[in-house]
Amino acid sequence: MTTQAAPADCQTKDDVRAEIDRIDGLLLNLFAERHRYVTRMAEIKTDPHEARDPARIEAVIGKIRERSLALDLDEDQAELVWRTLIDWNINYEKGIIAARRRG
Repeated sequence: MTTQAAPADCQTKDDVRAEIDRIDGLLLNLFAERHRYVTRMAEIKTDPHEARDPARIEAVIGKIRERSLALDLDEDQAELVWRTLIDWNINYEKGIIAARRRG
């Protein structure tokens, strides 16, 4: 397991880059895990129109904005990332559902 250095402990650009690379690896693993759940959701849903749930989307975005503020992270930036992720997931779900209905 890679050891973690606090940002203030990084003395060089390479130190910072190593930590960013470490975090990117963790994020990628989390995105892969999340993707497996999105795939399962697409297997459960029966109609492509179910992929977009505006009330659920806004609830998720609200939580992300609140958590971002608590973490001293720009909430607009976090919202943009999550809306992009959600839009991609919706299109992915629609594709799986539509393909299953055709097949």
